[in-house]
Amino acid sequence: MSLERPVAPDPYELLPAAGSFTVTSTDVTDGDQLALTHVHTSAGGENVSPQLAWSGFPAETKSFVVTCFDPDAPIVSGFWHWIAVNIPASATELAAGAGAGDGSLPGGAFHVRNDMGSNDYVGSAPPQGDMVHRYYFVVHAVDVEKLDVEGATPAVVGFNLAFHTLARAVITPTYRH
Repeated sequence: MSLERPVAPDPYELLPAAGSFTVTSTDVTDGDQLALTHVHTSAGGENVSPQLAWSGFPAETKSFVVTCFDPDAPIVSGFWHWIAVNIPASATELAAGAGAGDGSLPGGAFHVRNDMGSNDYVGSAPPQGDMVHRYYFVVHAVDVEKLDVEGATPAVVGFNLAFHTLARAVITPTYRH
């Protein structure tokens, strides 16, 4: 069963221009299908956030925000899988599983509620037989040490990022169930 809809545009092309830097991962590859490790348990996966490392960000970076967004979800707003906020500028990596919501983020970083309603990483689980979904794992270099967004929605975090993002690093694996 395909929902037969057009592919959504790259959501980051719709935002104010920002610089770029590099994000790499030992777990996910741009354009390749996610391993079951990073897929939600409801789709037969293990629901573990992937390892991400970044470099080449602007010298004036004061913190990072890491997000995972699926613009191909069959809803107008897309689907937020992960929002980790206020990661210290000294951090250049999140280990696999850092999205567990168990306090394993560095410094005073915290998770904002995802679209499943939990404060952690939620793996991909597109509808069975749907089109290939893209998962935008983005590291945002931010010009302030802390965004005042505790208890906020992903939309509020995104609104704040529109005014505080110096640069973005993007890696976009896919998944089809």
